[in-house]
Amino acid sequence: MTIDVYESLRREALARIDGTGLDPARQSEAVRDLLEATVDEYQQKAHLGDGRSLADPRATVERLVRSVMGRSPLRDLLDRADVEEIFIEGERVTFLEAGGGLRSSPVPTTEAENRQTIEQLMAATDRRLDASNPVAQARILDGTARLTVVIPPIGDRLSATVRRYALRRQTLDSLVSLGSLTQAAADFLGAAMRASASVIVSGPPGAGKTSFLSALISAVPIDHCIRACEEVRELNVPLIHGSYYEARPPSLDGSGEITLRDLVKVILAMRPDLIVVGEVRGAEAFELTRAVNAGCGLACTIHANSAPHALEALVNAALMAGENVTERVVRKVFSTSIDLVVHLERDNDPFGNGIRRQTTEIRAVVPALHEDFSTEPIFARSGMGAQLEWTGAAPPADLADRIERELPVGTSIGSLLECGVATW
Repeated sequence: MTIDVYESLRREALARIDGTGLDPARQSEAVRDLLEATVDEYQQKAHLGDGRSLADPRATVERLVRSVMGRSPLRDLLDRADVEEIFIEGERVTFLEAGGGLRSSPVPTTEAENRQTIEQLMAATDRRLDASNPVAQARILDGTARLTVVIPPIGDRLSATVRRYALRRQTLDSLVSLGSLTQAAADFLGAAMRASASVIVSGPPGAGKTSFLSALISAVPIDHCIRACEEVRELNVPLIHGSYYEARPPSLDGSGEITLRDLVKVILAMRPDLIVVGEVRGAEAFELTRAVNAGCGLACTIHANSAPHALEALVNAALMAGENVTERVVRKVFSTSIDLVVHLERDNDPFGNGIRRQTTEIRAVVPALHEDFSTEPIFARSGMGAQLEWTGAAPPADLADRIERELPVGTSIGSLLECGVATW
């Protein structure tokens, strides 16, 4: 059976269901009878020479039942706990298992069927997807996943990604158990967060930046006020003091939009001890030039190929705001206020254990004698799979003093960097 034949049958069946007023959720038997009649009629016409007959009419009926009842192949993948990401390109559906293997959906589907499922998911959100708004992001599945979707005319066909993040309540200790950090590096970052350091987490897509940001937030003292804003909510760390904020797209008449930049402005007036921006991508970076000088800590993620590139990406994003501020000024602000850059990488585990995500370096931003950034690696790996080791360097004096005030009595910054802290 070709996709065209199936899609034609599906459309005819949906039209009949709409015409009869049947409710698939409550009248499943009547709907099944209608679908069987639709397939039987098609088969009779095919036998008379009007089209190609179906090789397995019963299988076609079952596939139509699953689609009409909201049990499309895409929906089945969404319900699987072992699926980490789903990629939809027209009628083609592939998925990434938790172990790291990329698989194709074993059940055929159509672009219209996938579009229908995505529109059902979008209907439960405050986001819209139509010709006037062909690009959308939304939290779906009770806030456990993020949907990013593009439709024509922006894309040549339906293109969407569903990314799960229900298990992103990481801690620095859990990252140690996963092999992303050593205990000394985890204790150093924990002390830095207690000292209200400004930390940038960088890396390529899928490297675990959001999970790492969650771990940093978990290390902040519970009496610190944390204000976190995101384009689409992903962070899920319980907060005792503070709150999460999510940007809002414009309404149908173009009004009511609240951007990530707007949210950064708002939380600056709410006495935060730590400002968190889930992912810096655009003009909101300019507001961070104010945030990092507000006397509080900062934590955010940014896409970059290395820690030094992350700082350049942050400057470039700030300049996108179009404000009358020179690159030299923006660079100076960030170079004197950002404390640490943590860079992550991902690859396929050579032993076949799926995707491997590791912290490859932790760099301190040090005072510079010129207009460029100067950084010093504190912890680094020689390559993926190698040990994350202390380089022997110490953070700048100001940050080191702030961190030492957070350490147990008798613990120095040197001993922390070399072997961590046994107890807090």
